[in-house]
Amino acid sequence: MPKIKMPKANPSLDMTPMVDLAFLLVTFFMLTASVRVSEPVVVDTPSSTSDKILPDNVLLVSIDRFGKAFFNISNPQVRISTLDRMGEQHKIKFTDEEKKRFGAMTSIGVPIDKLKEYIKLDDSQRQKVKSPGIPVDSLDNQLGEWIQFGRIEAAKQARGEKDKAESLGREFKYEPMRFAIKADGAASYIAVQDIIKIFTKKDIYRFNLITNLEQPEE
Repeated sequence: MPKIKMPKANPSLDMTPMVDLAFLLVTFFMLTASVRVSEPVVVDTPSSTSDKILPDNVLLVSIDRFGKAFFNISNPQVRISTLDRMGEQHKIKFTDEEKKRFGAMTSIGVPIDKLKEYIKLDDSQRQKVKSPGIPVDSLDNQLGEWIQFGRIEAAKQARGEKDKAESLGREFKYEPMRFAIKADGAASYIAVQDIIKIFTKKDIYRFNLITNLEQPEE
């Protein structure tokens, strides 16, 4: 009796669901990702054994190897309101577009009278600028003003958020602003000491010193 040959079926794989999933993932990452703005200063911090993580709500003063000071606040809204206060202090009017761009920036290291033209630059252009640092001398202590106004505006925003939460019957969890110094390992002790003096003059006695985590020996 002859054998019956069964027809061979060619297996097929429907790739449509996988392609749809790939496009969904690409769309998700495009919508949720944020552009990382480059820092205007590279600070090679010394190492330590501390493994504490810096909180999100922080006012940061960076010091490069030449002792130049840079200022940053992590909260964009507080950054913008602090810029308003500095503008009022120095009789400089910033436009809404300049405020928006400033809120998305990172550290700044230029005097207030040079800030408008610095804000107008795009990220690649800022990387080519040799920032002179924010003035810290006693006759023109602009860094002290940035720190003081930033502290005031952070507290003001926290009070506003608390009042809004209470009016809606919600619980408010307050995260106080933290202060930090990020100094290059080659920076002089005097430059760091000058920043600490500015903090203490503003009644800020608790702050973090940012370092790199020291790797344990194998």
